Amino acid sequence: MVRKLTTLLVALLLVAPALSAQRQIRLTVAFYNLENLFDTIDGENNDADFLPDGSNQWTMEKYQQKLHNMAYAISQIGGQRGPDIVGLAEIENRGVLEDLLRQPELRDAGYQIVHFDSPDKRGIDCALFYRSSVFQMTSAEPHPVILVGEEYIKTRDVLEVTGKLLGEPVSILVGHWPSRVGGEQASLRRRMQAAKVMRSVTDSLLQQDPQAKVILMGDFNDDPTSPSVVEGLRSRNSTEGLQPGELFNPLAKHYLSGRGTLAYRDVWNLFDNIIVSQGLLKSSPESLHLLQDAKTGDYGHIFDADFLIQKTGHFKGYPFRTFSSGRFQGGYSDHFPTYIYLTRTVK
Repeated sequence: MVRKLTTLLVALLLVAPALSAQRQIRLTVAFYNLENLFDTIDGENNDADFLPDGSNQWTMEKYQQKLHNMAYAISQIGGQRGPDIVGLAEIENRGVLEDLLRQPELRDAGYQIVHFDSPDKRGIDCALFYRSSVFQMTSAEPHPVILVGEEYIKTRDVLEVTGKLLGEPVSILVGHWPSRVGGEQASLRRRMQAAKVMRSVTDSLLQQDPQAKVILMGDFNDDPTSPSVVEGLRSRNSTEGLQPGELFNPLAKHYLSGRGTLAYRDVWNLFDNIIVSQGLLKSSPESLHLLQDAKTGDYGHIFDADFLIQKTGHFKGYPFRTFSSGRFQGGYSDHFPTYIYLTRTVK
């Protein structure tokens, strides 16, 4: 008996250093539509409403307040450290991104910028912030969305960023699909075309490696159950029974339970999707994977902190936005951010 105990003790002593040398790292990956983050400078784009003499009387004071609000909100997503990677929509140009990173809340966050000008007539683009301490970018490019038969309608590109996240190859796609102007069904074909561009890029990545780790995010102007998301992206709302090449939407559970990221006429939508490839579903602790909440079972999260919620008036309970009924109210955005956690065990 003594010999067995001694053997067990020696085994534990040998294993203990290896276990103690391991640590689990958790990263936050988010998406946020910043709702018209425009500067006060008259550019070549259609920014007339966001000038000091425009309909919104967009002064430097209002712009600075908007920057402060957005910087604070971003810094709070997923915890006090803020997200390690965050996709952005509705930003006017690289200049506003640089101004955003000069804010005290983000100044020392260590973010790098990925941005390309898009052909959108309003001049609003997609972009990405990332911490170079965890993500080493190797390439970035925009993929145009051409609306067949309506080429005169210029919309946002799909941004593709590839690199190594905690040493593993990861690709991130950021999109802002065409709006529902003209009606949800009448405009659906435009979003289907945007979805097909994003899916085509994903297919190219999966063709090179069927287990490629791909994250698709953006304001899709459609919900997790919409045809553009389910059929266009081949996205599913559960990890069970996923077929090869199909994607998983971690936010779908929230939408199906009645939650959303924006509201219109007391109906909640979840346009701010984050979707992952099967390569990010758990295979081993040492491989980067999507983290599931042990208590709730959630894979994805909506950041609807109290300060982001309208407290009074007709839109009480909605996202606390910058303008309401044409009046500046100094809020944040008409969308809530969304986020996921990725994790892996490293030595």
